Amino acid sequence: MTSETTKSGPAAADSADESERLREVIRGTRVVLWDFDGPICRLFAGHSAERVAARLVDWLEGRGLHGLLTEEERETLDPQVVLRAVDRRHQGSDLVAELEERLTQEELLAAASAMPTAWADPLIRTWRAVGARLAITTNNSPRVVRAYLDHRDLTGCFAPHIYGRTQDLHRLKPDPHCLNRALQAMGAAPEAALMIGDTPSDFAAARRAGVPFLGYARNEGKAKLLLAAGAAEVVGSLEPLLRTLRGR
Repeated sequence: MTSETTKSGPAAADSADESERLREVIRGTRVVLWDFDGPICRLFAGHSAERVAARLVDWLEGRGLHGLLTEEERETLDPQVVLRAVDRRHQGSDLVAELEERLTQEELLAAASAMPTAWADPLIRTWRAVGARLAITTNNSPRVVRAYLDHRDLTGCFAPHIYGRTQDLHRLKPDPHCLNRALQAMGAAPEAALMIGDTPSDFAAARRAGVPFLGYARNEGKAKLLLAAGAAEVVGSLEPLLRTLRGR
């Protein structure tokens, strides 16, 4: 892995090779489907996801539902693990709806202190300026995405194509539901799109939707997970992608 780009295989690419690979990745891309938390910002940079997960667990326990979660689920650092676990056991219930709203409120608090991913803002604006159409496909609440994009003055680059968590929690990624919603609404063929995501579930959703995938990994651990999942191209920074896009 170089400081910026990882590609499966033993060779570390030089800058020219890197640009050529990225040029190939974005060639023919008319629609870019972005995951939100990761490629665009670190949503929980200032409002800990671990604390949010603990608050959801505490809320369930305060309702006498201690036994609803396994020990492993109670100790998770990921609030979406808590939400999915409850949904599996009480799908479509008022309990799940209330828990989802609690998570949305926590995400809205997090959006106020989210940290923009380096180079994401200029990359979004540049891609939009050269004619690509952009959408958000995320497991976070669309209300949270809009709040963040409004704060960064980026909503116009995506609206109305923001596809996030709905009450159908079983259709969160890795299910390709939100990607397919975006493609259908935009009248785009999967092969004309590119998904940028940072998790194996993003990659799985893109593969099931037939959409080419570019991984973004802010650290070595995330890169390894994406490569192990099968992602062919993973960048450690969005800067070379922006440079390639400006030079094409």
